[in-house]
Amino acid sequence: MEHRLITAIETALSWDGSEPIGTGFALGRIEDDALLPRILTPNRLLDIAMRRSLNRPQFRAFQNGEEVHPAVYFTDTVSPRGQSIPMVNMHRLGDLLRQGATLIMDQVNVFDPTMEVTCRALQWWARERVQVNAYLTTNAAAGFPLHWDDHDVIVVQLSGEKDWEVRATSRTAPMYRDADPNSTPSETGIFNGTLHAGDVMHIPRGHWHQATRTRSGTGHSLHVTFGITKRTGASWMAWLGDWCREQEIFRRDLNRAGADSALLVEAATRLVGLRGPEDFLTAHEQQTTPGRQVPFLDIFGGLKAVVCTTHFPPRITEDASTVDVRAAGKQLTFAAKALPALRLLLSGRPVPLDLAAATVGDEVHEVADILIKEELCAPLTDELSSGYTGLVTAATS
Repeated sequence: MEHRLITAIETALSWDGSEPIGTGFALGRIEDDALLPRILTPNRLLDIAMRRSLNRPQFRAFQNGEEVHPAVYFTDTVSPRGQSIPMVNMHRLGDLLRQGATLIMDQVNVFDPTMEVTCRALQWWARERVQVNAYLTTNAAAGFPLHWDDHDVIVVQLSGEKDWEVRATSRTAPMYRDADPNSTPSETGIFNGTLHAGDVMHIPRGHWHQATRTRSGTGHSLHVTFGITKRTGASWMAWLGDWCREQEIFRRDLNRAGADSALLVEAATRLVGLRGPEDFLTAHEQQTTPGRQVPFLDIFGGLKAVVCTTHFPPRITEDASTVDVRAAGKQLTFAAKALPALRLLLSGRPVPLDLAAATVGDEVHEVADILIKEELCAPLTDELSSGYTGLVTAATS
């Protein structure tokens, strides 16, 4: 799946693929000005907040360096039947923004089709899970204090400007669950400057950083942070812990006298040899459950267009007579003649079925029905289609 933002990020950071993620700080600039408002604007972010029932911590506000109590800008809306639904009070939120505040919306990809598609494209590119958070700051407001993240991030400044400070790590490859709290910031500076609309920055895991507009005066900043959580050796070891339950020796009670210790060590050594890190990475991609999608109901009309919505690219293998597809915890087997249709439907790009049939044959309709039923593909609704328009080219051949 080729996505316009990924191409722009690679060009800006002089990357060729996703391999540099996590390897070092990088800074660049997107020259495609029309791309930025297509991704997200301040008004679109506020519109998302207005139309949904949100709660802390998914939606938060900060002012003067401290979190604003939700009661200040949330109101329980009572329905005619007495049902209470928490909603953002846009009048009060507007007052906060006029005074100067920072709004944070986590996982915007859950609410917005463009962000959903962008995160999926980044996942196919990086082969790791991705979520996006949006940060809107107005006037001379501060953001988070100096901190580090337990994942790699790609920051895209969409509008306005914001001052950033980035420092080196004080602990190599720190983790959320770790043997050290990693609470002492590094004194080694890496970047201290202002990001303007179009600037892109990659901050590897563990690098201390903070962003603020306290010296900027009137104006605003909107940036999105794509969090990329890469698998680690600890992730592999946890996966092995699940596999060990298949063997009786690991299910037995531990003997305090150490009678089974040698056998356990021997069995663990065999398990490590049988299921290496590469096996874990492959399983992680192929066994991840299907993503959220609108179900297809033929009572609403026929299936006209589909798109693959798996978290990672499906694995397609072929032999003389069959084609196997592995994705979303499933393995599907098709006749060999389905291969052209499968490559098209599982490309990650929107597929108008009638146009596709003209190039790969009428069987594309039958294959699409199966992939929809197995939740590897989703019907291309108008809303979902809007997330691809102008960013990902449709596939027809």
